[in-house]
Amino acid sequence: MKILLAVDGSECSDAAVKSVASRPWPTGTVVKVFAAVELPFVPTTETWALPDSYYAELEKSQSEKAKAAIDKAVKTLRESQGLVFEILTDMHVGQAQSLIIDEAEQWGADLIVLGSHGYRGFKRFLLGSVSQAVAAHAKCSVEIVRSREIPA
Repeated sequence: MKILLAVDGSECSDAAVKSVASRPWPTGTVVKVFAAVELPFVPTTETWALPDSYYAELEKSQSEKAKAAIDKAVKTLRESQGLVFEILTDMHVGQAQSLIIDEAEQWGADLIVLGSHGYRGFKRFLLGSVSQAVAAHAKCSVEIVRSREIPA
């Protein structure tokens, strides 16, 4: 079985990692811990408003955050499951929902596991829902895990 575990370092992502780590999996299961590095779009009318290095520094910072989320997930999986399954890691820069769906399809994932922030109303309208988009468009099974408390 191939499981794509999407992480972002949030409390909801940690809940998804714990969900995968707490269950027995068939022999030969491979878990790919995947992070999408999303860079926020900063609209400016003037090209000189931001220094040339702004986006490079932003990408570096977000990549370090994604790497930390991946490392934390791998540590949790190893502590809980030992060497029961193989763990792979990967991260790409781009829009999270597209990257997760594309990675699952290209890798041949049987299951995508990801957390949900549980946003509702206007906040959901503004921020969107990665988990909903993945569930609606993925060609494999999708498990959406929520943490016990929904963030405000």
